[in-house]
Amino acid sequence: MNVLFDNVDFESSSGPNALAGKLARAFTELDVNSVSNISNSQKIDIQLSFIAASYKVAPIVQRLDGIYFNSDQDYQHLNTPICETFHAASAVIYQSNFNKVLTEKWFGEHQNGNVIHNGTCLDLISEIKPIQHPVLDKFNGVWSCASAWRPHKRLSENVRYFLEFAPEDACLVVAGKNPDFQVSHDRVLYAGEMPWQDLISLFKRSTKFLHLAWLDHCPNVVIDAQASGCSVVCSAAGGTHEIVNESGLIIEEDLWDFSPVRLYNPPEMDFSRAIQSENSVNFDIAEVAKKYKSVFVDLLDNV
Repeated sequence: MNVLFDNVDFESSSGPNALAGKLARAFTELDVNSVSNISNSQKIDIQLSFIAASYKVAPIVQRLDGIYFNSDQDYQHLNTPICETFHAASAVIYQSNFNKVLTEKWFGEHQNGNVIHNGTCLDLISEIKPIQHPVLDKFNGVWSCASAWRPHKRLSENVRYFLEFAPEDACLVVAGKNPDFQVSHDRVLYAGEMPWQDLISLFKRSTKFLHLAWLDHCPNVVIDAQASGCSVVCSAAGGTHEIVNESGLIIEEDLWDFSPVRLYNPPEMDFSRAIQSENSVNFDIAEVAKKYKSVFVDLLDNV
């Protein structure tokens, strides 16, 4: 089976592109040939279009990252190519139940919609050692958080949670570009953007990973952190809580009605509303790839 990865940049480390790279690697074990450039001599069986299709050469399976609902943006214009692909697609893969409900609220129900959570490369993670650094050696515990920082990722809430709940001899390492909240504190360390392997190495050193983002969908970084041994603290608003396993804490928040909202003006959290996660989550990208292939096979069997 030849699967075209459409609207994917395998050189990029952003969420959708990073997942695409992991999927392509896992497909090799399933007799699925991942194609990044089409040629006249190669038959494409499935076009796996991430977010929006660039063109159409085969039955489209749309892998949705999310849709736009920030009222401070021209969300209707931004959603147009996503919606057009949604209605042209033979199947849709949502990365979370939250993503599915949101999309159906805005675009309508798709006759072949599938929820498949993201995964990661457990074999590669197992080979990576915990980070060693003299600054970290000054502390008896490491917490971490990581993102391409924007206001709805709520870095300030991550820092506030750390300062309120972490042991006095622990530090918080903030990884990722453009941190939009800076605090001068000897236990809060800013590491900047890090390559994936270095991030995993940081997570291997960490006991706790904070991801208090508001209305996030299915962040790969949360899966990577848990696969590296971290317990997670996340928000119940959005889809992140779906991928947090039994060791994690979920902070409940007021329900959102899926109408346009000022995404970059998130509410302050009430940390007393914490509950224990009851999820059992499989993070293995190999299992995720099997679910994707099952969607492809079912689609081709019914063409």
